[in-house]
Amino acid sequence: MLNEIVQPLISWYRQNKRILPWRDQKNAYYTWVSEIMLQQTRVEAVKPYFLRFIGELPDVKALAECPEEKLMKLWEGLGYYNRVRNMQNAAQTVVSEYSGILPASYEELLALKGIGSYTAGAIASIAYDIPVPAVDGNVLRVFSRITEDRQDIMKQSVRRQVEEKLLGIMPKEAPGDFNQALMELGAVVCVPNGPARCTECPVAEFCRAYHHGTVDELPVKAPKKKRTIENRTVFVIQDGERTAIHKRPEEGLLAGLYELPNAEGHLSMDEALERVKEMALEPLYIEALPEAKHIFSHIEWRMTGYRIRVSSLEERKESSFIFTEKKQSEKQYAIPSAFRAYIKYMKEKSGK
Repeated sequence: MLNEIVQPLISWYRQNKRILPWRDQKNAYYTWVSEIMLQQTRVEAVKPYFLRFIGELPDVKALAECPEEKLMKLWEGLGYYNRVRNMQNAAQTVVSEYSGILPASYEELLALKGIGSYTAGAIASIAYDIPVPAVDGNVLRVFSRITEDRQDIMKQSVRRQVEEKLLGIMPKEAPGDFNQALMELGAVVCVPNGPARCTECPVAEFCRAYHHGTVDELPVKAPKKKRTIENRTVFVIQDGERTAIHKRPEEGLLAGLYELPNAEGHLSMDEALERVKEMALEPLYIEALPEAKHIFSHIEWRMTGYRIRVSSLEERKESSFIFTEKKQSEKQYAIPSAFRAYIKYMKEKSGK
């Protein structure tokens, strides 16, 4: 049955595929960058990031040599910053060991930092026509419905089973199109949110879940662990046009990125003022800002904020803070989207 889905899928994909800036290039670097960006991020959201990134860093060598601050700024807004750090590490390996060209080998791609079986399969099949599968969440969902498989798709053993079965039907003449067809089907027809569009599916006649009316029951996924809730207070500390930021530690959450000063817990206005005085700053005015939250993969920040006007920051020569204007920050410093709700106050003058 699985063999019968190959040609209908490829034909459907070639006629209906979305026009995307990284497609039809046979460019391993483009495939690599796009696949890393597309993890946890929608296609439409990725397009401008991809074009900006490629415009600044057009090849592996440029990525390998990019200064960290610039690299973080180019990635700003995509989150999961370790991914781009791993990309740069891998790019440096490719420059030193492969003359700046991503290797045309699934095994050698898999050995590079930050490249797992899915990304290695995508690069190998799409850019180099190597007949290996590329199994992501979309493919797992499609496969589980076609085969009516009720195993937990979050298990690595199940992913390996799917990879082995797809390897057995992989068309040697068009492995990239076949892999992209499965991904595309999962993205636009056999969708994760809302009802699947089975009447538009090119392989519905071969789909067991469709015939048995079990599409909505699949795929099976173990429930996610509950996120840890953390309360935080964010400070927008200003002496006029400039705002205080500082760099986070090189290890841990949001490592090495810039942030607005913040503290654990929800502080009262008086407690916030005391905390600012402990920073050797002289507060002149304080206003409460709206509450906000940000969800990481395993942690949820619930934030309250204050904008605090202080006397001249020039007097604080010895400090871990950088005092920056909004325009300078936008060009130079990568501030993660966790602080998005408060970053906008960097360019707005306080009421007093």
